[in-house]
Amino acid sequence: MRLSKGFFPTVKEVPTDAVIPSHQLMIRAGLMRQLTAGVYSFLPLGYAVMKKVMQIIREEMDAIGGQEFHLPALNPIELWEETDRVKAFGDIMFHVKNRPMVLAPTHEEVITAIAKNHVKSYREMPQIWYQIQTKFRNEPRPKSGVLRGRQFTMKDSYSMDATREGLDRSYDLHAEAYKRIYTRCGLSFYIVGASSGAMGGSGSQEFMVESNAGEDNLAVCAESGYAANVEIATSLVPPAERFEANPAVEKVHTPGCRSIDEVAAFLKLPVARCAKSLVFMNGTAPVLVLMLGNDQLNEAKLQGVFGQDIRPAHPEELAQITGADAGSIGPVGLPATVTVVADRRLQNANGLVCGANVNDHHLVNVDLGRDAKVSAFHDLRSVEEGEMSPDGKGKLRIVKGIEVGHIFKLGTKYSSAMKANFLDEKGEEHPIIMGSYGIGVERIVACHIEQHHDEFGIRWQKGVAPYDVHLIMVNKNSEAVVAKSEELYAELTKQGLAVLFDDRSDVSPGFKFKDADLLGMPLQVIVGDKNLKNNEIELKERETGRRWNAGVASVVGDVVSYVRN
Repeated sequence: MRLSKGFFPTVKEVPTDAVIPSHQLMIRAGLMRQLTAGVYSFLPLGYAVMKKVMQIIREEMDAIGGQEFHLPALNPIELWEETDRVKAFGDIMFHVKNRPMVLAPTHEEVITAIAKNHVKSYREMPQIWYQIQTKFRNEPRPKSGVLRGRQFTMKDSYSMDATREGLDRSYDLHAEAYKRIYTRCGLSFYIVGASSGAMGGSGSQEFMVESNAGEDNLAVCAESGYAANVEIATSLVPPAERFEANPAVEKVHTPGCRSIDEVAAFLKLPVARCAKSLVFMNGTAPVLVLMLGNDQLNEAKLQGVFGQDIRPAHPEELAQITGADAGSIGPVGLPATVTVVADRRLQNANGLVCGANVNDHHLVNVDLGRDAKVSAFHDLRSVEEGEMSPDGKGKLRIVKGIEVGHIFKLGTKYSSAMKANFLDEKGEEHPIIMGSYGIGVERIVACHIEQHHDEFGIRWQKGVAPYDVHLIMVNKNSEAVVAKSEELYAELTKQGLAVLFDDRSDVSPGFKFKDADLLGMPLQVIVGDKNLKNNEIELKERETGRRWNAGVASVVGDVVSYVRN
């Protein structure tokens, strides 16, 4: 492609709302333009990268037996009501005005409807079906370019199996395919345990790219290889101490002490001797949650125990439930209607300080097994930077991450709701056992730029670069330079390389070099008078900035070898 003929609208200035490198560079390099909030038009250079990514995805999905579908984005709302996901998605789902239709944010329901009508026997499984298609989510605050948009391209695939063991195999096939996809796309990534959220199911993993632009927090440990979303991450922390002396509970006056630190300082006790009480509402049922010291409650873990609808109690509800305000609430002497749960660090704990359910009063010497009715102990805390990884082999770092893929073991959540059943070898009917697996195509492009850029522009890796070579004709007034540039363009194209040829006659060499670095093709081939007089042509590797000269006679072979190796 000749730059003089193509559409490559590079710019120096970027919109003020473009604050992360990938968003800025995708605008500056002319990969995309915003149409409206959260919606982008991909221009030729950007769509060339998208096609490269999609081709890699197709190759790896086909390699594990995937069959490609193309499903409608416009869905009847009744499908989504069968699985109760109209409520689960809430305002994120686009509804069509005056029609009982929605724009699909994902396609579990449509796939399950097809399977329900056509997959009737265990002999017809396993199946892996996938598509690469536009999705819609009504993000209330789209930001960070294509990392959080309202319209995006997703590869979503679905597995159908007759047994849980079959689901495990399909899940593992996808996990390995995803590793190959992200590696071929030039990404460094983590595989992290994650919450299934609105998707449901028994287990899930996210594929995450570390970036300061990320909205997810990850707990990672290089020494042990541990990685998990903080929503479910665990660490190796000691439990609360169990004391031999176990005196009776006493109520003490703690005027003005509302925080754990204030109570501990007033009583001259370590913070780790205190238990913090938090009250939530599970529907109309109150739940008191106990945490050790200043441990922070992880609400995603709490939702994993009680469901998505649990919420913090309002201030006016606290006095009705416990008889006290926040800061003086505790687990002892509560009405039977209040369910008490505690973090695992508090199991078997005694000698604790808790709120007395009387304002400005606390209880000391609390033994949870003796003095309170704790219904269950769960892992409810958020891990902290510097804690030991669960295997004790290294310390955790808390980093920002961008999700580029998510895989789920759905089980029978959708097949049961929609009555998608099959007959086993005994002729007995069971719901199809399913998995769901998503990849964000634009996110791969953006994350690639996040990981491969410098102050001058993008540094594309070979697998996803829109062009293999950027050929630069330095001096438009030199007949020798023009002739050799045209010859190289023809020869390299004949060799099957994708060549971006800067043949422009209306811009300076310096402008061409800046554009070349901004656009970021892996190899620049620079044809200039000085080197050409010595029968040489300069080559520049964009990733490292390394420069070297190749002989005119060998340059085509050298370039082809570089691109293909």
